[in-house]
Amino acid sequence: MRERLGRDCLYVPSCRLAMYLALRHWCRPGGRVLMSPVNDDVIFFVVLAAGLRPVQAPLRPEDGSIDVAAVPESVWHGLSAVLTVNLYGNPDPAPELRSRCHLLGIPLIEDVAHALGSEIEGRLVGTFGEASVFSLSKLPGAGTGGVLAYADPALRPGFERARDELLTAGSLPSELAYGVRPYAEAGVRGLRLTAAARAAVRLLGLVDRTDIRQSLRIDELRRAMPAAGFPRALADFDSWIRVDMHDYRMRPGGLRLRRTERMVARLDDRLAAHRAGTAKLLASRWAVRRPGPAPDRPQPLFRVPLLVADRNAAIALLAEHRIATGYLYDPPLDDYAGEWLTDASPSPDAARYFARHALPVDPLKAERVLAVLERSGVAPAPPFTTGRPAGRRTGAPGAAAVDETVQLRAYPHGEPRV
Repeated sequence: MRERLGRDCLYVPSCRLAMYLALRHWCRPGGRVLMSPVNDDVIFFVVLAAGLRPVQAPLRPEDGSIDVAAVPESVWHGLSAVLTVNLYGNPDPAPELRSRCHLLGIPLIEDVAHALGSEIEGRLVGTFGEASVFSLSKLPGAGTGGVLAYADPALRPGFERARDELLTAGSLPSELAYGVRPYAEAGVRGLRLTAAARAAVRLLGLVDRTDIRQSLRIDELRRAMPAAGFPRALADFDSWIRVDMHDYRMRPGGLRLRRTERMVARLDDRLAAHRAGTAKLLASRWAVRRPGPAPDRPQPLFRVPLLVADRNAAIALLAEHRIATGYLYDPPLDDYAGEWLTDASPSPDAARYFARHALPVDPLKAERVLAVLERSGVAPAPPFTTGRPAGRRTGAPGAAAVDETVQLRAYPHGEPRV
């Protein structure tokens, strides 16, 4: 990873632990972090555990990337950091965000969990900010591990100490479960026991979610919040951060490290396969094409977000053909968490549109998915239009939700735009 990125890298058990280390190093507790509202709620709780208040950014409706021009000036000047998400591998506008952060004297931290291999203007995503965090579970397919990359190699000793203080002891049962899981999953797929396998994995505690978003558990959060930003915070927020990855800060054993090394060594082959599948999906009528590194070379997306009219119906249809859909982030975080925990986006409708209509498709299954969608006549999403009713908004925890029709306004650089 150091050779690939051209900056120092530190191995950690998970991307979420790498994110916590970066936020704790660069941001003082009580600060505010601009982030995408279409994001994993685990990252949202990592930000809270670091003692920071999430500020939800306006998004572009076609791909869920941050709309820099729509962030109000008043929001920029109240920030302690900017956190990108590079959703599904589509890059956020890192050059513009880096310029903004430089002018404000705040760090840019890049979440590259989905975008290992994506590029902007010939430069790899994850090389623009003060720090970037990578997942080795996703595109490399190792099922474990992460990397914290940073521009200043002098920071390594401090990061090593902070990481080692947060690690928990390794576990032989966990190591054995990690070792057999790929073979068990392959076996049940071959026997067409996918539903039974999911039930077994959930029973073992490897999958915690019963819905797209995990439960907020407001009473428990009220007890955990006073610890935010302090050394004990990660333990107090552990039940939210460990969701679907109970070993996210467990010291890795030899089996995990050896398999991770093998998978990372094959990364270029994986990226080529994802790039080929991405090209097929982007040529479909449900995709919004974004420019890649070259006209004939798309980004190697982790998932390709096809925009369909009825996302839930499409998911059910694919499930009938034994194609699972994951990595859904609906509703957006400001609708999910409410104003007690986060600042809402100044123009939330684009995020709601994208979260409602995006069908994340694995590029390695491109031909199977496209065949199902074509045969079934799945309709593309209707075009996004501005000035639509904002829909359901949430207030303080426990308060009744109220349906309101609002006039949306954003103020890029002080100039009103309706």
